[in-house]
Amino acid sequence: DDIEENLCLDGVVKVYCTHSEPDYSLPWQKQRQFMSTGSGFVISGRRLLTNAHCVEHHTQVQVKKRGDDTKFVARVLAEGPDCDLALLTVDSEEFWEAVEPLKFGSLPRLQDPVIVVGYPMGGETISVTSGVVSRIEVTSYVHGASELLGVQIDAAINAGNSGGPAFNEEGECVGIAFQVSLSDMDVENIGFVIPTAVIFHFLKDFEQNGRYTGKCFPSLAVWWQKLENSAMRASLKMKSGQKGVLIRRVEPLAPVASVVKAGDVLLSFDGVPIANEGTVSFRTGERIDFEFLVTQKYVCETAELELLRDGKELKVQTVFKPPVRLVPVHLASKMPSYFIVAGLVFVPLCFPYLESECDLGEAEVSVSNFEDQQVIVMSQVLAHPVNAGYENLQNVEVLTFNGEKIRNLRQFSRLVDSCTEEFMRFELERHILVVLETKSARLANEQILRDFHVPSERSLDLVEGHTPVTSHEINGRDALPGSIQPAAAA
Repeated sequence: DDIEENLCLDGVVKVYCTHSEPDYSLPWQKQRQFMSTGSGFVISGRRLLTNAHCVEHHTQVQVKKRGDDTKFVARVLAEGPDCDLALLTVDSEEFWEAVEPLKFGSLPRLQDPVIVVGYPMGGETISVTSGVVSRIEVTSYVHGASELLGVQIDAAINAGNSGGPAFNEEGECVGIAFQVSLSDMDVENIGFVIPTAVIFHFLKDFEQNGRYTGKCFPSLAVWWQKLENSAMRASLKMKSGQKGVLIRRVEPLAPVASVVKAGDVLLSFDGVPIANEGTVSFRTGERIDFEFLVTQKYVCETAELELLRDGKELKVQTVFKPPVRLVPVHLASKMPSYFIVAGLVFVPLCFPYLESECDLGEAEVSVSNFEDQQVIVMSQVLAHPVNAGYENLQNVEVLTFNGEKIRNLRQFSRLVDSCTEEFMRFELERHILVVLETKSARLANEQILRDFHVPSERSLDLVEGHTPVTSHEINGRDALPGSIQPAAAA
């Protein structure tokens, strides 16, 4: 009875989603659909919050209230893959009858009790588990490959709990359950909650723009290294008592590249001193990764950086913009791009493709050198006499076409379309050369498409007159890997 009185359990819903993911080996079609269940809860403005991974690649989303036997169709208003949050609404007036939105609380403290509510393991009745806050730090968000503030708890979080609220003792929602630890070590009862600080950031972006822009969690766009070794600090001409981190690499397209150089020592961020281990003071008696300060910013906001360069201190201003990822973590559009030439299938590299088709390699730390750069790979060859001898080639990067460097898939397709030479020459990585006779390749293309039931030789975004989606999701890691353990979506 106490739980019923303190917690707004009737505001917690079960989320049913039908997913249809792209088939990255056959990018012109989708995979067979499948069902999943998760949790969510009502917030102000006739909206519901859940995890982005609960509704990713959705074709239909339904929600059911506690104690109700009716599923209501829900619309996805916004998805934030970088912060693993999604916003839903229900058009039916019946759904909103006698439903009260949950109230948000502040960031909890260590050892504060928390109660996680949701529908784990596909159960039809609501589940309540309790625990305490065991750690608060910058955490790796497995769905978005981003580093944001996270709350570690020891309450049980299982599949289906994702999107469910975590309450404090006053019945306020202090976060959303979203993943569990996947550490190789033998650990138990370690779950993670997205805190209200991240939730408010997501909601503010949506409310200000009428949609989620994917620009509310910028990065500093640098790779840095700890300076705990005294010899290294001395070599950098750091004075006694000076602390900071060493900048090892700067993304060339980021605004910070105009004021920060590799070899600089970052001493403070917006006046907050940075320790040699890369942390800043965080509440009483706690420290946290300084990247937390960066994630509190929005795109187009500025920050003051204090640097040490050749032994001299200087202060610079930088503005935040969405980073340009050479290999995006999530697709900007719902379906992948592709282009087929005489059975040779070309696609731009992205993390979903890498995860489904091949090893990640060095793609995780690759950055763009210009705005619209893409890595183009020949994913497979649809066998035909015109491409005989190349059938076994797959997952190979394309470097040049007829001697011209490849910039992106759109430019590549235009080069092929306008080719007037007798032969098409594709230079691939590992010193592989593919040569096709231009006239024969074009004549064979239509037959190959029919044989393999491919609707078009190119994706819609490559058709002239169609406006392509060019913005990349702002996800990825910007600091050297630390001690954060990998996790899995709940």
